[in-house]
Amino acid sequence: MHAWPSLTLFSAAAFSNLPGWPMPQYPGYPPASHVIDYLEHYERRYDLPVRRPVHVRSVSHDGGMFFLDSTVGQFTADHVVAATGTWSAPFVPHYPGTFRGRQWHSSTYPGPEPFRGAKVAVVGGANSGAQIAADLLVTSEVTWFTLERPRWMPDDVDGRDLFLRSRRRILGGDSGPNLGDIVALPHLRELRDSGPLSATPIFDSLSELDHDHLIWCTGFRPALGPFRHLMRGREPAVKNLYLVGYGNWTGDGSATLMGVGPFAKHTARVVAGRVDEARQHEF
Repeated sequence: MHAWPSLTLFSAAAFSNLPGWPMPQYPGYPPASHVIDYLEHYERRYDLPVRRPVHVRSVSHDGGMFFLDSTVGQFTADHVVAATGTWSAPFVPHYPGTFRGRQWHSSTYPGPEPFRGAKVAVVGGANSGAQIAADLLVTSEVTWFTLERPRWMPDDVDGRDLFLRSRRRILGGDSGPNLGDIVALPHLRELRDSGPLSATPIFDSLSELDHDHLIWCTGFRPALGPFRHLMRGREPAVKNLYLVGYGNWTGDGSATLMGVGPFAKHTARVVAGRVDEARQHEF
């Protein structure tokens, strides 16, 4: 699992469960290490046939079958569920000019220690930008750049509220007004209210920056590499290819630990139904 050391969930453990077995309780907001431990135990508990490390180089489709080429061999399949996420497809916007320091993305952020004593520019007006800027305040001279003034969610809102709003949208209900872009975790609120965590309007050119490091906290795109040619826009172009966990592409909240469950269950039911239908046609 990829995560920087100080990363935490935005909601309590009770609202971050996978089907069948709840995440162990944790006071406050669980850190990445708690989530990783939960996922490892979940895998062992259900004896899930996970193979790692495996890199799928390509997925082709011919005659109603899928052909997968990977670092551990070649496979064929009647159905393929694409759940590659977004982490391996970080997005960096284009800006004119030249930055002479080292550039990073939030996906490669190693924690604050390598930046000790340095000038660091953090770009991004959502959760990762706020969290990483706050993380670096102890060790570095930080400038937090945002395109617009940061939109903080109300202090009493966390991931639980966002999950419930997502469910209402999925069910066709009114989810209410947009609450903002940044969950005001307790340590972020303290730094925001006391002054150190404040944003600076975004630069026009990279050449304006005299920082040692530039960290892009500008999000991700769906990592569709092995099967992009089997897509038509955001939809599969071939039958029996399914997408799960790509955010708004595949359902509001589907890219979150607490929200992916209903979408995964739906996909599993569709696959099982088509497998049963194919078997019946064989007899």
